[in-house]
Amino acid sequence: MPIAPRELRNCLGRFATGVTVVTASHDQREHGMTANAFTSVSLDPPLVLVAVRNEGRIKPLIEGSGRFAVSVLAEDQEPIALHFSGRAQPGLEVGFGLKEGLPVLTGAVAHLTCVVQQALPAGDHTLYLGLVDWLWYREGRPLTFFAGRFFGLEGAPLDPTELPELEGVSAPRLGGPPGHTLVADYP
Repeated sequence: MPIAPRELRNCLGRFATGVTVVTASHDQREHGMTANAFTSVSLDPPLVLVAVRNEGRIKPLIEGSGRFAVSVLAEDQEPIALHFSGRAQPGLEVGFGLKEGLPVLTGAVAHLTCVVQQALPAGDHTLYLGLVDWLWYREGRPLTFFAGRFFGLEGAPLDPTELPELEGVSAPRLGGPPGHTLVADYP
């Protein structure tokens, strides 16, 4: 008996995950998409995996540049997760900086930049295996996703003033670097 996509989604929704925004930049275009289909693969070498919809506008940017970044969202960043999953958030200003040309979101609890090692077709998605070439993290409470809803976790106090150095300057709080606009992957 075939498995209905909605039933599979409901079943797999019982697996709690973190929430990330995956970003890419190519030909002066920058896109981001919310992803909970992200995982660590190997510590040596440092590898991660992310699943991207085949129709996603970010896919040609990842393929064209051979790179992507991951921002692990903090528990107060649910509006950003919604924005980058295609649900408009009126008045939301997304702060981001650049690390080697890749957008990373301010306020996140961790960032990674990756070089694509392999792209694997997988049904309606493509799996990108990325070699981590830079990372940054801080103490903080992550945003989690379970059964179609966002949740926070108990943890160390959130300190949004601690930001990574990006391209030699601190990441801006709102908006992005001059001349850069980060666009949500979904219409």
